[in-house]
Amino acid sequence: MKKLMMYSMTRSLCALFVSFVLVGCAKQEQSGASQAASGAGQSAAASKGASGASGKNGGKRASPVITVTVASSIFTDETEALGTAKSNESVDITAKATNRVVAIHFREGEYVKKDAVIVELDGSEARANLAQAQASLRDTESQYQRSRELYQTKVLSESDLIQLEAKMLSSKAQVAAAESRLSDTIIRAPFAGRVGLRNVSVGSLVTPGQIMTTLDDINVIKLDFTVPESYLATVKEGQQVEAKTSAYLNKTFRGRVSSIATRVDPVSRSAVVRALIDNREQQLKPGMFMTVHLARSQSNVLLIPEQALMPDGDKQFVYVVKNSTATKTSVLIGRRKPGQVEVRQGLNAGDEVVIEGGEKLTNGAQVSVASGDRSTEPRS
Repeated sequence: MKKLMMYSMTRSLCALFVSFVLVGCAKQEQSGASQAASGAGQSAAASKGASGASGKNGGKRASPVITVTVASSIFTDETEALGTAKSNESVDITAKATNRVVAIHFREGEYVKKDAVIVELDGSEARANLAQAQASLRDTESQYQRSRELYQTKVLSESDLIQLEAKMLSSKAQVAAAESRLSDTIIRAPFAGRVGLRNVSVGSLVTPGQIMTTLDDINVIKLDFTVPESYLATVKEGQQVEAKTSAYLNKTFRGRVSSIATRVDPVSRSAVVRALIDNREQQLKPGMFMTVHLARSQSNVLLIPEQALMPDGDKQFVYVVKNSTATKTSVLIGRRKPGQVEVRQGLNAGDEVVIEGGEKLTNGAQVSVASGDRSTEPRS
């Protein structure tokens, strides 16, 4: 009996456990289905939102750019050098012998003509010597004339006549020397020009080589500068040069090559070139330091602003705009000058190239050309 009761209780407990298990599984399945349905709804909503967004922004907006038109321009290949201004003619006014200054006939900075008297030295001794030489000459000339008459009558020998003639010629030479010494006391301008600062006063004792003042012809300035030997083949007489100096920052002085040195410096491997610059306004002074621009050659080339270039590795590209479409185009560049670069291949005159906004573009991008500076000159 006890065994029967134990058996019945065991079956009841087993049935109850099975019921609990079945109920739990049913709830779990219902919860999973609910979560799946919720996830599907969210996915559908997200897909719809994405589809709506795509539909709203499906068309790409054109990128604003600024372009310039490629045009043919004159490119001047220049060489820059440093030079020094010199007078066309220049001389130091000095005395030939020790003497005393008795008169000064110039003002500092004054323009004087050729042969104008600049300084007068004491000539009293020179005039006395000249008078003595002239008197001796008159005496020897008189003796020579009487000797010729005596020679005609055979009273005087030929050798005596020759000696008297030589004495007369010596007296003439002494007169010429005295005249020269007197002339040296009057110092004149050897050419027309402008005198410099006065270094002596009336009464000063000057010695040979002592500089009393200077004289410079600066209506034309000689500009000497050096160029490397590799450029000598392109430098010709008559070639135009442009020069500037720090004294006149906004003025350009123009001249032409007048001569080229016949020798090349073996150390610097350069040669001196001389140009002549018209200086009738006399703004340039001898000794001024000048920067020289020498035009080597001129050619007709295509130039674009440097900012249009888009480097990619060892190549250069630009964006060419046609029918509102930007095309990435490879170009071969050449010489440069400030702000601009020569294009040898890849572009034609009339092409529109992007100079601003190109860093955001891709090949084939749609663009809108904004208003801006459309010249090919370099932008400041």
